[in-house]
Amino acid sequence: MPDRLYIVIPCYDEEAVLGETASRLSVKMAGMVEAGLIDESSRVLFVDDGSRDGTWGIIEGLHSSDPLFSGLKLAGNKGHQNALFAGLMTARERADVVISMDADLQDDVECLDEFMRLYYDGCDVVYGVRSDRGKDRAFKRLSAQGFYRLMRVLGADCVYNHADYRLMSSRALEGLASFREVNMFLRGIVPLIGFKTGVVEYTRGKRFAGETKYPFRKMLSFAWDGISSFSVRPIRFITMLGFFVFFVSLCLMVYSLVRNILGQTVPGWSTLMISIWLLGGLQLLALGVIGEYIGKMYSEVKARPKYIVETFLDSGSSD
Repeated sequence: MPDRLYIVIPCYDEEAVLGETASRLSVKMAGMVEAGLIDESSRVLFVDDGSRDGTWGIIEGLHSSDPLFSGLKLAGNKGHQNALFAGLMTARERADVVISMDADLQDDVECLDEFMRLYYDGCDVVYGVRSDRGKDRAFKRLSAQGFYRLMRVLGADCVYNHADYRLMSSRALEGLASFREVNMFLRGIVPLIGFKTGVVEYTRGKRFAGETKYPFRKMLSFAWDGISSFSVRPIRFITMLGFFVFFVSLCLMVYSLVRNILGQTVPGWSTLMISIWLLGGLQLLALGVIGEYIGKMYSEVKARPKYIVETFLDSGSSD
C-alpha cells in the first residue's frame, strides 16, 4: 500500500498564483495516486503566513471545493522559515512523508514522482537541487553561489543550489522536531539530522505570477541568519583582526620611536585622524557582530513560540 503524502506550501501574499498552483498539483497528485506512488488520502497543505491580500480566502475556497487541499493560518506573519516549519510539524502528525515547495511554481512539480521513488528506495531526505542558474541575472547568480560557498567555508553543511524543495520522511521530521532553536534556518538544520539522502536535479522556472518575496534586503538578512545560526567564525575573525591591528600598532610604535630618536619627527595630523577613524570603525564593527550573537542568544533564552496557529482546515479534522 502506498504511503500518505502531504505537500507543504508556505504562502505570503500569493493570491495571484494560488489558483494555478492548486490546479497543477491537483492533476499531478491524481496521476501519482493512479501510478501507485501515493495514497489517495494524500493532501496539499497551504500555510498562510499572515498574508495581507486574499490568500486565505482562496485557501478556504479550495478546501471547501476539494478535500485534497488543506489550510493552516498562522496568527500573524512569522517569516518563511517558521511558516514552513509550522506546516512540516502539522503534517508530521498526519503523513508518512512530506514534500515542501514554494507557491510560485518555480519548483518543478513534475519532479514529485522522482522524489517518491527515491523515498521508496530508502531515502529519508531528498533534496531538490537546481541543475543550473542560467536564467538568473548575473548578480543574483553570483550572490547565491557565493552564499553557498561562504556557508561551507564557515562550517555550515548546506546543500549547494538547494533551497526548500525537499522530501522528508516521518522519522526525519521527528528528528527535525528535536531541534528547539527559535532562529530557524532549515537549509542548515536538515543536513544535521542524518539518515540516507538523495538528490533530484531540476530546472527552476520563472515565477508564474506576483512579485518575489525575497528582495535584496531580505536576501541579506536571510544570509546573515544562516551564517550567525551555524558558525561563530565571524567572532573568531574579529579576534584575528584584533591581533593583526595590535601587530600593526606595535610596528608603528617602533617606527615612531626610531624617527623620534633620529630627529625626524613630523606632525602627523592625517595619520592620526586615519588611525582614529580606522580603529573606531573596527570597534563598532566588532561590537555589532558580537551584538548580533547576543541578540540571538536573547531570543533563544526567551524561548517564545515560533508560530501560533489561528485556523487549521483539513478534511480529517474539525475546522
